Amino acid sequence: MPELPEVEITRQKLAPLLCGRTIARIETTADSYFFLTPPAQLKRALSGRRVEALNRRGKYLLAELDDGARLLLHLGMTGQLFADGVSSVRLLTGTGKGSLAPDAQAKGFTPDAHTHLRLHFDDGGPAVYFRDARKFGKVELLAAGARCARLERLGPDALETRGAELHAAAKKRKAPIKSVLLDQAVLAGVGNIYADEALFRAGIRPRTAARRLSQLQCERLVEALQAVMLRSIETGGSSISDYVQPDGQDGGYQDERRVYAREGLPCLQCETPIRRIVIGQRSSCYCPHCQR
Repeated sequence: MPELPEVEITRQKLAPLLCGRTIARIETTADSYFFLTPPAQLKRALSGRRVEALNRRGKYLLAELDDGARLLLHLGMTGQLFADGVSSVRLLTGTGKGSLAPDAQAKGFTPDAHTHLRLHFDDGGPAVYFRDARKFGKVELLAAGARCARLERLGPDALETRGAELHAAAKKRKAPIKSVLLDQAVLAGVGNIYADEALFRAGIRPRTAARRLSQLQCERLVEALQAVMLRSIETGGSSISDYVQPDGQDGGYQDERRVYAREGLPCLQCETPIRRIVIGQRSSCYCPHCQR
């Protein structure tokens, strides 16, 4: 699932493709749970609107429109936002990825049945596509001044929070610290990859009860979390499965992982085999020697 770094990179690279441009028309697939706002309503409301800005809140993107409305976009587990004409093997279906020759894989993407939203602009420039094979992504149009329950439930952004804030939330919780980190009401934007990586960097086991952590440990954990996220943004995010940048490029942070999805492999710091456990139905990997 794309996490804060991947969504922030998407924002940075998508903003030049959206901001200052006027939507001429939109195309959608049939109404489904992907659309929190029905497609027919989106088509009526978005036509003729100019995109003024593209902001991020946690894992959500918000396109600010010239009439004060906002278009909320969430990538879900497999969502992809990108420009017309880009090429990437990650934009192919799972069955086709391994069977196509390199020259076929390099061809520009052609919208398919999973391309649920297509924004076309009046300047004739490249369209913007929102593709999601599993339809866990979300699109919602928020009227000017309207409140959004999804956004109001979010805690502070993971890149802006402080150790004292995490400690205040953690000391009330019996749950494992890994579960607390994944709670979007505590920290907005954290997912499985960066929670595992931050806990490793901070030397804390994922099953440690949150309320047992001192403020110093929480400060160290927030520092670690922000360091790994900023490094991921710097390297283009983690392209482990479906994530692709708006220009079709892969990220590079997947090559720098220390524990995530490295079960059985030697720790890059001490060579102890990495262990995997399940916490709250989520996989967690850690080093039993480096994390206490």
